[in-house]
Amino acid sequence: MTTTRQGYQEELDELESRALSGLDLVTQTLGRTLEAIQHCDVELAEMVIADDDRIDGRYLEVHQSILNLIATQAPVATDLRLIAALLHVMKSVERMGDQCVNIAKVIPLSGHEPPRDEEMMRDIITMGQQAKSLVSQAKQAFSDRDIELSRDLVRQDDVIDNLNRQCFARAIEIGDDVDMREWGITMMLVARALERIGDNAVDIGEQTAFVVTGLFREFEDASHPGPAVG
Repeated sequence: MTTTRQGYQEELDELESRALSGLDLVTQTLGRTLEAIQHCDVELAEMVIADDDRIDGRYLEVHQSILNLIATQAPVATDLRLIAALLHVMKSVERMGDQCVNIAKVIPLSGHEPPRDEEMMRDIITMGQQAKSLVSQAKQAFSDRDIELSRDLVRQDDVIDNLNRQCFARAIEIGDDVDMREWGITMMLVARALERIGDNAVDIGEQTAFVVTGLFREFEDASHPGPAVG
């Protein structure tokens, strides 16, 4: 019985490790995505799109392993809570990968050397770097079961939300040139995708609080109004 229990715990630990390493895949992909945006690199954008298969594969692998574990081990109590949270984490991982693909797909629309507004581009890159930081912090918070670090994701996400609003305002003011306006609209799609990645990182923080407390409540921020976890 002890051996069986030990094997089960090792399997559960490995599942968590595989799920959280999916966040590393996201940060790697997001880094390539930002580089493709900055340099209008269509080839790199195509690599980002193709590489999404790795993230989707990880999602399917962990999802199936979790279902097998539920079927064979019938986990209860805190283990079941963790398993439910890991399913949510993997869904967030898959969605963040999709947002990187969404960004990569619009890069060719802007052309090889498009006119661009440097202020808006700086905000976009800052948003992307902040999103990468949030994904890494979400992983650390979940791994350490750190509720305070999870709550801090909301504050960090506010930076992305504010930059997103700045990008929107800048797109409106960008000028009368048709090509510049088209570029500005394209960058708004990019900013929106980055904003969603930040929201997904906050979602993972909420799952951390759920694992620790057994209660699920959305953290309070602009996109998740309501009471914070107490």
